[in-house]
Amino acid sequence: MTDPKTTPSKEEIAELEPFDGLELERIYVVTNERQAGLAVDELLAVREVGFDTESKPTFHKGQKSEGPHVLQFSTTEKAFIFQSHVEESHPAIITLLKSPELVKIGFGLRGDLHQISERFNIRPSSIIDLDREFKQLGFRNAVGAKSAIAMLFERRLLKSKAMTTSNWAAKQLSDRQLLYAANDAYAAIMVHHALKNRSDA
Repeated sequence: MTDPKTTPSKEEIAELEPFDGLELERIYVVTNERQAGLAVDELLAVREVGFDTESKPTFHKGQKSEGPHVLQFSTTEKAFIFQSHVEESHPAIITLLKSPELVKIGFGLRGDLHQISERFNIRPSSIIDLDREFKQLGFRNAVGAKSAIAMLFERRLLKSKAMTTSNWAAKQLSDRQLLYAANDAYAAIMVHHALKNRSDA
């Protein structure tokens, strides 16, 4: 029986060069119905996207999250950021989440999907959770985006705790929040392609 595979340590990851993620000019924030429609057309055309959500953190026991506040979809070229306070974009969000033709790929999506079903009263379809893919490859523990990028690209994905716990319900997101959110989704689609290329090789 083979030993279960292990992920690199924090120290090993810290020594790697930074991962080249999407820059701000390739991140598009959807602010109205027209932009939402254009984003849907572009995303449906690519068939597979990296996906993630962000929610304003809760700090008190029993406090219920009102997230997701941000939903991000990324191709290998650009990312689209939807904010749930922009009600004109809700039909587009629901179309993307429910579309069986659009495969949505992310890390540890169980909590995200629960929040989506609470907020939008839908069950997203065509979801690939990369955690499950890594388990099938022999990893016993959950593999997150940082570990996956380190293993497959020998690069360090920059993820700041300050950004994770920042106010994702803000009407206007900061540049750092946009980069963080977009590159979570971008990392997922890049890891998915890297895993596919390995299995095809």
